[in-house]
Amino acid sequence: MEFHYASNDTCHTATGVVVVIDVIRAFSNAAYAFSVGAESITLVSGVEEALGLKDQLPGSLAMGEVGGLPPEGFDFGNSPTEILKQDLRGKLLIQRTGAGTQGAVRCVNAEIMFACSFPVAEATVLAVLRVKPERITFVITGRDFHGEDRACAEYLEARLRGESPDPAPYLERARNANEIRLMPPDIFPYIASDIDYCTRLDSCPFAMPISRENGRLVMRPLRMDLES
Repeated sequence: MEFHYASNDTCHTATGVVVVIDVIRAFSNAAYAFSVGAESITLVSGVEEALGLKDQLPGSLAMGEVGGLPPEGFDFGNSPTEILKQDLRGKLLIQRTGAGTQGAVRCVNAEIMFACSFPVAEATVLAVLRVKPERITFVITGRDFHGEDRACAEYLEARLRGESPDPAPYLERARNANEIRLMPPDIFPYIASDIDYCTRLDSCPFAMPISRENGRLVMRPLRMDLES
């Protein structure tokens, strides 16, 4: 397997299998939304796009952020702590964030795409290995190309190579990410518990493949057997 790394600015050139990573917090939040019952998550780029789609899909809910905070008209922000308090059984969600969903939308040449974070790391590895890829591109969506998303990507690469790396240094890099310093507790009251949830390795037993359906990017959980 060949491994490549891209940013949101360069991911439009990525082909083959693409793994879009947002640890803090979009794709950790998405993972926990699935864990409390969400049926699907449609990924979009813009706030108005999210709200317009919410109007088109009866009973759907919008989640995400602009500058880390939920825009007006959104039902939820980008907080795993908040989302885990919800009962989302059977709900259709629409997610817009400043990094993670932007990366997914820009991967226009990906043949197979997954959203990923530490909570779904091993399940993603198993799902990727199923398709026997020759080339894998990790999309680092965060502002720091060497930060928490890169740590997750490097951990995934080691696992895909068949190695058994100690996860502690990778998780520690995420816990000390520059992104966290931009999220003061007085504005983001759940940030400490959010980071805890974002760094719970393999806490969710499913991957998050993204498919193109009627011109939309739709994500659903793909359960994997983590015990085998």
